[in-house]
Amino acid sequence: MAQTIPIDFVASEERVARLRVAAILNKIVFSSLLVLVVLSAIPYGTVEPWWKAAFVCAAFAICIVAIIESLISGESRIGGPKGILWSMLALAALAFLQTITIRQGSPDAGVAALQPWNAISADPYQTRFFVLQILALTVCLALLYRYCTTKKRINVVIHLVIGIAVGSALYGILRQTAQHQPGFVLPHTLPGQGYGQFINKNHFALLMEMALGLGLGVALTRGLTKERVMSYVALLLPIWTALVLSNSRGGILAMLVQVVMAAILLTSGKLGARELPNYKILRSKSVRVVLLLALVAVLFSGAVWVGGDKLVSSFGEASTELNPDANGLRGGATRNEIWQASWKMFTAHPMLGVGLGGYWSAITAYHDASGSMTPQEAHNDYLELLSSSGVVGFALGIWFFISLFRAVKVNLNSDDRFQRSACFAAVIAMTGVAVHSLVDFGLHLLVNAFIFLILVMVATKKIDATQ
Repeated sequence: MAQTIPIDFVASEERVARLRVAAILNKIVFSSLLVLVVLSAIPYGTVEPWWKAAFVCAAFAICIVAIIESLISGESRIGGPKGILWSMLALAALAFLQTITIRQGSPDAGVAALQPWNAISADPYQTRFFVLQILALTVCLALLYRYCTTKKRINVVIHLVIGIAVGSALYGILRQTAQHQPGFVLPHTLPGQGYGQFINKNHFALLMEMALGLGLGVALTRGLTKERVMSYVALLLPIWTALVLSNSRGGILAMLVQVVMAAILLTSGKLGARELPNYKILRSKSVRVVLLLALVAVLFSGAVWVGGDKLVSSFGEASTELNPDANGLRGGATRNEIWQASWKMFTAHPMLGVGLGGYWSAITAYHDASGSMTPQEAHNDYLELLSSSGVVGFALGIWFFISLFRAVKVNLNSDDRFQRSACFAAVIAMTGVAVHSLVDFGLHLLVNAFIFLILVMVATKKIDATQ
């Protein structure tokens, strides 16, 4: 007599099989995101157009796998503050709006073929490419929220960022000491130009700041043993050394502000200071001020000592760049001149700007200089956002910041020690980005933008205390 298999048993077996497949796809998506971060850091920080296109395609491909995994597992919750993701999507929508053709009249058929693309953006093609990039980054952030669900995975992501920075720092130091001709593993690296694998030393410095903030935050608040602390010191030492040797003024300034922010948070009574052995002593305001000033002085002196005359000269040039009367031959290359031109461009297009990605094309009409140099960026990400997307785009940036601030405030006061520590480390790292972005445009590189979003995820992700 044939035995009958219960329907519930068959359904249960099918569900177990589906969950196994979903678990495999879950690991594939998470691992693919980690690989994407590493690969983005190698080719000059993903600066060339074809590498940017490859990044966008890879992000969307990972998203397809994630959708399949969600359909199989039946779990589609992303997690994380919705305001952060929605503000990024809204910025992408605004950029797309800037590329829509606005027709004027009905010209002859022969003339119509010669009509330029009449849109808000000064370079609609580049703006549409920006749309693809911001969508890819938004997808990456959403996937990070979705798949970084455990403390173990958060820890892996944090240490991956630090590892990438250590590798870049060692490559930069080696290149500085051993490169004597064009091409040092990467063909476009030139002696005396850029640092590490980056063509621009300031872009390299931004990566170092983010990793330095993460490592410093973890070492200060995790309650590590002396041996573990020394291992973090060993990892952070080449990062700090490379940051100083890169002679990035914005990088040095951001690093010092990071230290100040760390000291303020640690001694505010709301975070890791209560876990320090001498917390009661640190509650004295006078002691805190003296220690803070001493720490900043030691770090700055160390930076000057390691950086040498080249770093001192670089800081000396800052007064010339920021002096409105030091125009020289009117080359228009100083930050002060670029900022003035960018502000003029904003006042001419206050509501929707000249197009995200269209800055380089529109600035020529407002850049009062000899023409020997045309700025491609505003050297101030806040000012460039304002001039490229107008008041509307800047409001979206404020929306992003407010959503980030609210989530960070909650996590910094979490009862879970790991949650507080991870958030603190990410906040210190993001502080460096916020300061450096006042004088540079490091977030234009996809690897820096991607790692910045990793910091956002680490700072705002709510982790289940039982995981």
